[in-house]
Amino acid sequence: MRIDHPVRPGLRMECADGGRLVLVQGGRPVLFARQRATHRGVHYARTGEYRSPLAPGRADTARAVAAFAPAGSDAWTERWAAHAAAELRGAAEGPLHEGDWNLGAMTPGWFVDRNWAKLPAHDPDRGHLTWFGYGDPDEDARDLLPLRALSAPDAARVKAYRRQYREGVLPPVLLWWVSGLNSPVVLDGHDRLVAALAEGGRPAVLLVSRAVDAAYVAACSARPIEEYEYRAAAPADDDPLAGTKAAMASRRLADALRAIERTPWITRAWPLAGGVAAWERSVAAHVPGWGPAPLP
Repeated sequence: MRIDHPVRPGLRMECADGGRLVLVQGGRPVLFARQRATHRGVHYARTGEYRSPLAPGRADTARAVAAFAPAGSDAWTERWAAHAAAELRGAAEGPLHEGDWNLGAMTPGWFVDRNWAKLPAHDPDRGHLTWFGYGDPDEDARDLLPLRALSAPDAARVKAYRRQYREGVLPPVLLWWVSGLNSPVVLDGHDRLVAALAEGGRPAVLLVSRAVDAAYVAACSARPIEEYEYRAAAPADDDPLAGTKAAMASRRLADALRAIERTPWITRAWPLAGGVAAWERSVAAHVPGWGPAPLP
């Protein structure tokens, strides 16, 4: 997506010295965070003020999209991505700002299956995300961060989504990559996330992120293209599987180039007016008593 405005979005990360971060939505702080000095994780505190920038979904829309294409298929994913893009473009309190963005299925391999079980069993409003896990509590190794407290599996709205999951029509969860947290956050679909997990499944996810620039794509693509050309230049004429191997190599190259192009780029952060002192005052006002735990 090419976004021409705004320059300063309604949902944005602001920063101060010492790895201090605050996610602001419409002037409201919704998440405070501070990176560890050793760059091994980040402490966070949610304020309970986050609101999804997307309009509430309708069950008939979910069924209509599922009727258009089977749930989980490329066409189904693209239809939901187009829906989310349209919603985000018109959202006053969303994360989009001028520049190039990607919105689509998340690159496979990010989520660790055993980490799903930690949600919503371990999702404190004040917690810690470990980036490497060495010596850190195991429950802090999580693959995404909800921006509000997750509902109970038996909450009325979650029950409705659980029915949609069993019907095979549950819409995907929308995530946003925030590089300062080294984690995607849940933009929309907190209750859908709980519903899929409560039914013993995994939610489909879409990821919105800033797009990498052309120079990055060119630099990272050079090696796989060179390797592909080397192999293609010396085919084994006597190999009866040469055609099949060439086709497989072409698909691997296409997948590699697509993954490079879809790499989430660095999330932009704006300087926090007032710097460290303003961050400390805001923390005291919105999450009193919170302070990063003494992890190295």
